[in-house]
Amino acid sequence: MEFGWREEEVRFRNEVRAFVSEEVPEEWTCLTPGEDPYSDTTMGFCHKLAQRGWMVPHWPKEYGGNAASAWDFAILSEELWMAGEPRGSQYMNVNWIGPAIIAAGTEEQKQLHLNRIASGDVLWCQGFSEETAGSDLAAMKTSALRDGDQYIINGHKVWTSYAGKAEYCFLLTRTEGSDTTKAGVTIFLVRMDTPGIKVEVIPSMLDVHKVHRLTFDNVRVDASCRLGDEGEGWTVVRDALSDERVGTPRYARAEKMLEQVVEVADRKGIFTDPGIRRQAVLALAACSSARLLTYKVRQARARGEGAGPEAYLGRCAIVRSERAVSDLALEVLGEEGLVSNSLSDGEFRTAMIAGLGGGSYEMQLNLIARLWLRMPK
Repeated sequence: MEFGWREEEVRFRNEVRAFVSEEVPEEWTCLTPGEDPYSDTTMGFCHKLAQRGWMVPHWPKEYGGNAASAWDFAILSEELWMAGEPRGSQYMNVNWIGPAIIAAGTEEQKQLHLNRIASGDVLWCQGFSEETAGSDLAAMKTSALRDGDQYIINGHKVWTSYAGKAEYCFLLTRTEGSDTTKAGVTIFLVRMDTPGIKVEVIPSMLDVHKVHRLTFDNVRVDASCRLGDEGEGWTVVRDALSDERVGTPRYARAEKMLEQVVEVADRKGIFTDPGIRRQAVLALAACSSARLLTYKVRQARARGEGAGPEAYLGRCAIVRSERAVSDLALEVLGEEGLVSNSLSDGEFRTAMIAGLGGGSYEMQLNLIARLWLRMPK
């Protein structure tokens, strides 16, 4: 298949690219995405996006969007990721937290949250993983006990990105009497300044991307904070995770980094080496494959089709594209690539994050085996 863009889409991409070039500091493209998630630069950039109607262009107009096509949003996302993702943590709000609220929220919740997301004014984190429930979210144990018009939440969440400055948490819990299957999952939209919530930084080798441990100690939240029906949150979570897995077009940034690595190889006089050239071609093929698989998922979503196993394929392809470029960078730069903040170091860190965030690469392979290849558990 030969994929091409319409004239108006090309024009929109050029407009976004010019805007990004003017508004994003040049050094930003050298950062690992997520490295500076809530700086003044990030907040200011999100406000400028909102002023142009580009924060959530694909959302309905009544929720702050422009009712633009899914492809306009794909173009915007690609250009922003190539620039180091200057939306910081707010890409989550746009990609899956907001759409989950649109799909399952009450009118009160939509009025409270969606316009703030569309305006670039609010930071969120997602309380998903636990110590015994990483990619297997069905094993989570954080509990929410009904007490009149409130719920009492107890438990822990770990590896939570962006919790240090977040105003709200998209929190997954189990309600009273539910088992350890997907049934019984209940979602809450919780203010992070609610009494009983403790946030601690978890040390990690990815020092540019902080993760946190959240402790919920008899945290009381109003029932109005519940998203959807009690015990019926898994469908909302499933669709949100589908958006999460393909909502970050890392392949676009990987392809841009690939161009820089090839330029370095050419300057060093080693791009004539057949092994280097072959590795570069395979990395480019990995980026192209990730792009097209992601486009397939986006097209299905644009048609209103439900989440399918293609999202897991797209996610794995994205990770493979990042890793292919990272491996080539290490090969080309050699010892120079081991220096902190070098091109190779930055791409290595990015590839590591890609294989863990949003569900581990290995877990995605398990899901592909079960849902796509129909292999037994």
